[in-house]
Amino acid sequence: METVRLSSFVLALALTGPALHADTTDKTQPSYDLKPQALQDLQVMQKQFADLADAIPAEKFNWRPGDGVRSVGEVFLHVASANFSLASNFSAAPAPGFTQKGYEKSITDKAQIIAQINQSFEYVRAAIEKRSNKELQANVKQFGPDASEGDVVFLVVTHAHEHLGQAIAYARVNGIVPPWTAAAQMKK
Repeated sequence: METVRLSSFVLALALTGPALHADTTDKTQPSYDLKPQALQDLQVMQKQFADLADAIPAEKFNWRPGDGVRSVGEVFLHVASANFSLASNFSAAPAPGFTQKGYEKSITDKAQIIAQINQSFEYVRAAIEKRSNKELQANVKQFGPDASEGDVVFLVVTHAHEHLGQAIAYARVNGIVPPWTAAAQMKK
């Protein structure tokens, strides 16, 4: 029985050995076109952020779960700030009137925050839309030696998803059901 197990192990090792020693320095670009999916995700998230912000009462925009943690309004502005600032990695001109320093605390008015969320998503989507797949393969040195514009697109999308989850948690703690969840519950 031990001989069978040992033979099976040796055979498995022989079959997987080349894969274990494959050249990992291959710089072949992935064939997956992330651009259309990223643009769609960002469009959906823009609506979710704007709808959620609209559902939260203005007086809750200053609520924060603890000292030193972003408030509701600051979370929305943090996302807008990332959208505005990361788009420069796709050769976008700086967003008019945007200054990153102090931006998250610069606006407290609910309507203005919602406007900034919408503008930031439109801005970053427009910047991505203008780039060809070839251009999205260009390296972006500030993110590491092998990071590409496409990697930064992925970062924009994942960052927005992360903070959408945070905003949903903030809303729920304050007794607010996300509008898309409320709509789905109404259909049941």
